[in-house]
Amino acid sequence: MRRLLFCLALLLAQPAFAASPSWGSFETDFDEEQKPWQEIQAQLPPAPQANALIPFSVDATATAKYYIDNNSLSVGEDGVVRYTVVIVSAQGARTVNFEGMRCATGERKIYAFGRPNGEWVRNRYPRWEPIKARQQASYQRELYFSYFCAGGEGLASLATIRYRLKTGGYRQPE
Repeated sequence: MRRLLFCLALLLAQPAFAASPSWGSFETDFDEEQKPWQEIQAQLPPAPQANALIPFSVDATATAKYYIDNNSLSVGEDGVVRYTVVIVSAQGARTVNFEGMRCATGERKIYAFGRPNGEWVRNRYPRWEPIKARQQASYQRELYFSYFCAGGEGLASLATIRYRLKTGGYRQPE
């Protein structure tokens, strides 16, 4: 009988303990699942200008030329680097994308596609996709490891990203 009363007392005391203000907020204060990441609304930048394009290399065997529009480059409060990339093929075809990259998760997203007249067309199905480390000739991979995310060490500041673009990127010390 004593055991039964003891168990009943424990059961009755448990909700009071869980509802206490100091313990009840513990899970919501520290649980990543309770505080989902929130992306800020990306504003489309002006069309890239030739004098603001910063070249970067992707692979020694790449025939295309790659550029980041310095005027569109930003690091948001949500931890996303946003940028316009311009790719010019060996035949002269030009691709312009406005994209975002999350260093924390190793993902990228295309927000919009540039038209030859300077207008943007929003991506109808924008979604975060993983940057695959096995794709050696991927410009997103190169931006992630050498410019924006310091070899996977985390999000760099805007000044650091611009410095890396100017000097050829981050390289691991040997």
